[in-house]
Parts: sequence; structure tokens; C-alpha cells
Amino acid sequence: MATATAAATGQVNAKRKPVFVKVEDLKPVVETTPVKTSKRPNRARALLSRPSPRARIAECVVGDETGTIIFTARNEQVDLMKQGATVILRNAKIVMFKRTTMRLAVDKWGRIEVTEPAKFAVKEDNNLSLVEYELVTVSDQGTN
Repeated sequence: MATATAAATGQVNAKRKPVFVKVEDLKPVVETTPVKTSKRPNRARALLSRPSPRARIAECVVGDETGTIIFTARNEQVDLMKQGATVILRNAKIVMFKRTTMRLAVDKWGRIEVTEPAKFAVKEDNNLSLVEYELVTVSDQGTN
């Protein structure tokens, strides 16, 4: 309705510019804005999928100058994740794998764009997917 009203009045909202986030700034269970990464060679492996015999899933290590993280590519996303390719992940989100480690994923609302080769060296010694997290329940002690 808001778009129909804006079109009727002649007002069109300008698109916001994307804000890129560095890999080291990713936190558990936080949806992120676009991340520009470079896929590392010889790191992809195909996984078996149960939902449908046609579904394809691959895990790829992606990263930037601040670190790396495992990216889970699904179906047509697998074709875009080539060895050594530089991609922009739009509307990527953090998915907790087995409730302890982070994975990066792009769902149906996101987009993967292949772009020109990266002008940065990927920092491979800071893999955020190797960090294990634990969910801690904190009781509210401030109320009497």
C-alpha cells in the first residue's frame, strides 16, 4: 500500500546504499548487511541433502582481510561459488550450526553477486566458524 500511495503522489523513495560488514564484526544470531568476500581455493565440499533429491548444498570458506567463515551455498548458489571467485553476499545472515558455531547463509531474500577480483589478501588464520559459543541463561537479579 505504501508503494501505491507513493507512486500516486509522485514520491519515490531512493534506495539506500549498502553498508558492508567485515567478517571479524560478525556475531552469533545476528542478521547482517552485505559482506564482500573472496572464496578460498580447495575448501569447498559437497554435502548430502535429505529434503529433496534435487537439492544441492556445499560449504565454502569465504573471507576478507579480517578473517574467514564457512558459507553454506544452496542449489543455484553452488554454481556461483567458484574457486578463487570474489563475491558480494547481500542480506547474508548468521546461522548457528549445532547451536555452537556460526555459518554464513543467504536465503531467498538475499543475493550473491560475482564481482571483479578482490584487492585484498584473505586473513585465513581467523576462522570465525571454529569459535564455539554456548547459550547462557541469565536470571534477572535486578528486580526485588
